Amino acid sequence: MKSKSRRYEVLLPVRFNDGKDVPEELLGEAVNEIVDQFSAVTFYKAAVEGQWRHGETLFRDDLALLVVDVPDTAKNRKWMKGFKARWKSPGRCPRG
Repeated sequence: MKSKSRRYEVLLPVRFNDGKDVPEELLGEAVNEIVDQFSAVTFYKAAVEGQWRHGETLFRDDLALLVVDVPDTAKNRKWMKGFKARWKSPGRCPRG
């Protein structure tokens, strides 16, 4: 039986809220973590712009995009859920 695959796309900011660049080493950690787990990742740095509104204010984010295609298994889903949670945590996410 063929294994279905799933694509995960993860957006990470490349600038802190104060406008300073996120260190390359920090973005590299995220890339390397996925490569260590799945042996491959596609990385687009500063290729994506996000916009979002809070109240009357429109915000703009410069983002890096990580893309990985993996077998759709419970183990891989659990790992990606944990990966995203770790990178969203206050001490880890490059928001400044």
